[in-house]
Amino acid sequence: MQGVDIHIAIRKRMDYVLLPSIPYDSLPNSAKESTCKVVYLCRDPKDTFVSHWHFTNKLRAQSRGPLPLQEAFESFCRGASSFGPFWEHVLGYWKESLERPEKVMFLKYEEMKMNPSFYLKEIANFLGCPFSKEEESKGMVDDILNLCSFEKLSNLEVNKTGKLSFDMENKYFFRLGRVGDCKNVLTTEMIEQLNTITESKLATHGLRF
Repeated sequence: MQGVDIHIAIRKRMDYVLLPSIPYDSLPNSAKESTCKVVYLCRDPKDTFVSHWHFTNKLRAQSRGPLPLQEAFESFCRGASSFGPFWEHVLGYWKESLERPEKVMFLKYEEMKMNPSFYLKEIANFLGCPFSKEEESKGMVDDILNLCSFEKLSNLEVNKTGKLSFDMENKYFFRLGRVGDCKNVLTTEMIEQLNTITESKLATHGLRF
């Protein structure tokens, strides 16, 4: 995943819609006021920034050269991101998940990576499509995890050579998918600065990374 690494899955009458990177306030009323369910996946802001920086550079014209890391970092810290400030974006869904847990499920990428089987079953339960004991015994959970794994999806031919309608290559959406890759890009000072901003904006609401 790239950009802010956030995706929303909305379920309504067994129909599923994927809306990438939409702030909660920008969701249509038909989604917010209906009985459809929202699954919100976010990522540590440090890894989010690094992923977004790499993604942005893939989209930039070669004649412009890479976007300088320091320039991109300062913009991110100011809240200048493609879909608005990262912290406000996350906070909108976090608050809604606390107020309406039956409506919004809030997930962290890092936790899902640590225990994918558990969270897959939690998502299925939340969407009203729990796995039966028979399905679990037949290995359906592991089969789905394999089919949806980063390795599997990134190596599909359509994601290696395909393009979107506006000529963006599908492979741009796949890089590493690793937790903690920010340590290979950011300085210690940058990491501390992002940690401080995140703590000040989210900790009082009970959300930490």
